[in-house]
Amino acid sequence: MEVSVKKIDDINFILSGTVENRTIETKVAEFKEKLSKDTNADAQKSENIEQEAAGEVFKEFINAGIKEANIDIKTILGQPLLKKYEQQGENVYFEVALSVSPVVDVDALDYSEIVPDFTKPKADPEAVEAKLTEFAQQQAPFTPIEKPRSLQKGDVAAIDFKGFIDGKPFEGGSAEKFNLKIGSNSFIPGFEEQLIGMEYGEERSITVTFPEDYQAADLAGKETNFDVKLHEIQEQKAQTPDDAFAQKILSDPLATLETLKEKFADQIISEELSRLYMEELKPKIVNTLLEKFNFTLPANIVEQEIDAKVREKTKNYTEEEHKQFLEDKEKFLQLRESVRKEAQDVVKTALIVEALAKKEGIEVHLQEVHAALGYQAMMTGQDAQELVKYYEENNLMTSAKMGLTEDKLFGKLLGFHKQ
Repeated sequence: MEVSVKKIDDINFILSGTVENRTIETKVAEFKEKLSKDTNADAQKSENIEQEAAGEVFKEFINAGIKEANIDIKTILGQPLLKKYEQQGENVYFEVALSVSPVVDVDALDYSEIVPDFTKPKADPEAVEAKLTEFAQQQAPFTPIEKPRSLQKGDVAAIDFKGFIDGKPFEGGSAEKFNLKIGSNSFIPGFEEQLIGMEYGEERSITVTFPEDYQAADLAGKETNFDVKLHEIQEQKAQTPDDAFAQKILSDPLATLETLKEKFADQIISEELSRLYMEELKPKIVNTLLEKFNFTLPANIVEQEIDAKVREKTKNYTEEEHKQFLEDKEKFLQLRESVRKEAQDVVKTALIVEALAKKEGIEVHLQEVHAALGYQAMMTGQDAQELVKYYEENNLMTSAKMGLTEDKLFGKLLGFHKQ
């Protein structure tokens, strides 16, 4: 095994060299012998043995390069990036990019220079009253309208429905006595509109198409037939909010209507703060940090971030579109370059935030990331386990964790208690 190291700059290295084929063959033989003695070994392990042996030799090559470059393993960032792998006669040639952590000196940073001034929002009394009225309406029980008539936009319809794709029912595509407000756009586009005009007891068959970006991939873009039966039209007659209403909602026998209004005022302020943070404050802090710091970026991490952004942009491509995209090398490279600056800013911001979070003693645990993804799934109608799986399979968990760390850090720096 021969390994040479080229130092690109202060943190980026290229490890290159060759490994003799017989070295890999010897490793395969060792793995096979070990496997033959393993009574619990399955067929899949046997099939993957050459791949595992090559992976082990690759690790040994990396370790030899690290030793040659005298790199402290604890400073290595991310995974080494394989840039070239080719057969050269009796040898295999490797070329690998490796990066170590840059020095991000945050000790002298003056927070007053990066935190923008802002005024804490206040809750408009009219907005509080409007939210209270809306909430009271939402909490009101559904009751049948006094005189039956045909279904109109704005009505709440109690319906049975059953969906079919290619004549076969699908999971989650049916319900009984389901309350649906016509015009709420809570169902597939076109579904609610086709129910308008139905009479009590009427059964109707309608056809809709799931959106191409629908969260369930097996339903996205599919034409679907629904058999629908209208039972009745319902309405919600809200009671006038009073102390008793507040006590019921807050499960507090001492609560008053004013207590409930204060809760809504807090909610309005929280929502406005969240909007202000996401749309104005956070972007300003990030841009200021990017301007204030200048250091070399780890090339392998930037490339991995570019990979993630390319996957995100192409995740809704059809199989044929993916094939065409991968075959058109120029188009593929153009897309990668189009997201490079964005990827560089993401990596640079993450490194700055990591240094600042360490200084401020801010940590984010895996449970918090899972909880955040669970909330995101709930708010977007996705399956929480599937969303976590997607993040794990696409190397996005680190990014999600950094996003939470960033919000914790910026929240502390902003000090939302100030006026």
